[in-house]
Amino acid sequence: MSWGEIAGLIAAIAFAALAVFLILAIRKATVILDEVSKIAEEANKSIAVITKDVDHLSIEVEGLLNKTNTLVDDLNGKISKTDPLFTAIGDLGVTVSDVNQSTRNLATSITGKTNKLKKESSVSKLGRTATTLNRRRKEKKAAQDTNINIY
Repeated sequence: MSWGEIAGLIAAIAFAALAVFLILAIRKATVILDEVSKIAEEANKSIAVITKDVDHLSIEVEGLLNKTNTLVDDLNGKISKTDPLFTAIGDLGVTVSDVNQSTRNLATSITGKTNKLKKESSVSKLGRTATTLNRRRKEKKAAQDTNINIY
């Protein structure tokens, strides 16, 4: 055997070893790609299930929002029915305050003494507070109605 034949034999053995290693590497890559393909299929199935669940959930949330809107509308209607109550309480407080002031004026004119400290009754304070709250609530409602109509 000559040196050329030995070199050819070594090259052939090296090429055969390279071919074996390439075949093993390609097999491993094929196995890995098969696993990745299975994972991708499972992910697609999971996404389909999640999408279906989200669709059902969105339907439930929409129903809940509709019920909430109905409840809020009902609550607003019932609260608006209390407007006359607050108006009456406010008017009563103002009337009581006026009666108290008239009584003080009468007492002052009869006795001739002036009371330097003016005290307000708790009922008149309640009436003034109720009147103020009612006025503010109406202003706020009017502002909200205006904002709703703008959009």
